Amino acid sequence: MKTLLLSALMFSTAILGIAPAFAQSALPAGTIKNIVLVHGAFVDETSWDGVAKILTAKGYTVTAVKNPLTSLADDVAATNAVLDAQDGPTVLVGHSWGGVVIGEAGNNPKVASLVYVSAFAPDKGESVSTLAASGPATPGVRAIRPDAKGYLTIDPIVFPSVVAGDLPKEIGAYLAAHQMPINHTAFDEPATVAAWHDKPSWYVLSSLDQVLDPHAQAFFAERIKAKVTTVDGSHAALASHAAEVAAVIEAAAGAK
Repeated sequence: MKTLLLSALMFSTAILGIAPAFAQSALPAGTIKNIVLVHGAFVDETSWDGVAKILTAKGYTVTAVKNPLTSLADDVAATNAVLDAQDGPTVLVGHSWGGVVIGEAGNNPKVASLVYVSAFAPDKGESVSTLAASGPATPGVRAIRPDAKGYLTIDPIVFPSVVAGDLPKEIGAYLAAHQMPINHTAFDEPATVAAWHDKPSWYVLSSLDQVLDPHAQAFFAERIKAKVTTVDGSHAALASHAAEVAAVIEAAAGAK
């Protein structure tokens, strides 16, 4: 799966005019070199491959967390295990559901800054379910389906358009067919930590997002006092706008 998805993402970056570099270069003095990437629901860590490729080529040490998506606590534990293995200050990045995870894991002493990409940014006591209930359901949320065990996926027929509308259709179809289900109870778990109160934050807002409403993203970004970059992208902007997302992560690392 990883090889196929990486090939698909590299294909998408090519047709979207993003030319990833492959030769590593030295980072500017004082730059945070460690980057930890946390994926969202319904996908796995390969969703970050396009961004990781760009950053690795520039000399960053990039690690993508493999979230089990079984509970918030399990995803935070997986993220903390990766953070503990870093050799110094780290930029912690979360996409979508991953924003909840980095808000919890972000109080790890290794974390120097946070980057939210089309992501939830709950405060203490808030859950994804309570936040989602505060406004009308988006097309992506309306397409979420539970299985017999209570694990959630997005209707594969709808997935390509509502999640990845700015990626080639074949990539959206592949992602739809290879979703990573998330335990429905994870969305009900309230945040116990909101690291953005204490760590500088950046936010990539996807203006064409049909899963997490752009107005909600703007609310999160303003509340956490983030430095905001808006891209005309879908919920899959981490892939379709990999270069812009990578640039924001570099800014959080102090390189720009």
